[in-house]
Amino acid sequence: MNTEITRHLSAAKQASYKLAELSAAARNKLLRDVAALIQQNQKRILAANARDVRAFLGEQSVRDRLTLTAKKISGIVSAIHQVAALPDPLTRVLETRNRPNGLRIQKISVPLGVVGVIYESRPNVTADLAVLALKTGNAVALKGGKEAYHSNKIIVSMFHRALKKHRLPQDAVLLIDPKSDWKTSLLGARGLVDVLIPRGSNNLIQWVRQNSRLPVIETGAGVCHVFADDYNVKKSVEIIVNAKTTAPAVCNSLDTLVVTRQMSKGLLPALAASLAEWRVEIFADSAAYRELKNIYPADLLRPARLEHFGLEFLSLKMSIKTVKTFTEGLEFVKGHTSGHSEAILTDSQKHASMFLRQVDAAAVYHNASTRFTDGAEFGMGAEVGISTQKLHARGPMGLEALTSYKWVVLGQGQIRR
Repeated sequence: MNTEITRHLSAAKQASYKLAELSAAARNKLLRDVAALIQQNQKRILAANARDVRAFLGEQSVRDRLTLTAKKISGIVSAIHQVAALPDPLTRVLETRNRPNGLRIQKISVPLGVVGVIYESRPNVTADLAVLALKTGNAVALKGGKEAYHSNKIIVSMFHRALKKHRLPQDAVLLIDPKSDWKTSLLGARGLVDVLIPRGSNNLIQWVRQNSRLPVIETGAGVCHVFADDYNVKKSVEIIVNAKTTAPAVCNSLDTLVVTRQMSKGLLPALAASLAEWRVEIFADSAAYRELKNIYPADLLRPARLEHFGLEFLSLKMSIKTVKTFTEGLEFVKGHTSGHSEAILTDSQKHASMFLRQVDAAAVYHNASTRFTDGAEFGMGAEVGISTQKLHARGPMGLEALTSYKWVVLGQGQIRR
């Protein structure tokens, strides 16, 4: 166990008590000061990020997530202001019960305490996580990937400067060195860290779940389907291309197109040109392969194998499954979903209703792209991640997901008889 990390986690726990006592106005002012510092130090942040990018030797999709730009930093600053402007999530009276014996019982929202997050690649996530934590009166322990360490370090330094200005402990936003011996200390920090959230690949999430001694909120893999049942072809093409190509390396991008044979005859020829323009590699089942064989680039068309369904591609690759009926398509999606985001394209209100009710996913869509599963798009300002589990939090995790509640019981001398 790394005693230095444990010491900092203990300090973070003490910091969480001070954060919980801050007024909403004080927390919002703290966030606005962070936003100003990030804006003012944009060149330094980009320089640190360039150092990380130069040293990175991995896949291009990961490099894209790692790379910061002036536009991305502007987005970070905008997101901080959006979060600061949101209603205060703390001390909300969620429920009130007036008992016959005169007791007044209130259920009130409170911070979780110390939130630990293990994540990969994206330095903008560092700012999102710290902002959401501070807005909710939580301390946060951040373990980003080693590939983004210099970027994360300078971003966290902006939070430390703002915390110091507000006379708050810097360990309220703790960045753990990914090269240190952190695993036992963080995953076993019972009593110091209240919840652990892994955000990244499925391998990372499963490893944390299997090794943590702390409560874990899983932000699971996104195997996302669009089921083209019976809908306008032009609109369907726009939705499918958007879901696949706008950000292919993220968890809410399309992985498998499920299409009825009746709709495939018009949809696949119309879709082919747009997907080919983006150089999307398609793994098609036998029926879709026959439809596409003479109209899609041969170097981008492959016969699908069983393992291409239920697979998160995280790249410009996708599979196509043709089905005879709506029921067959519904059952296919239900059998292959990872519980993240699923969409149906149909004019049938009956089919839409059945799909939205029966598909067990955190977000289900009717005639819209799965790419909207995102905290900012849902009006949360930013997000901790997309939870695919059902307890405590599900879907985009905003401010409410970082709060719990306590029962406050107000009496006048009552005793239980």
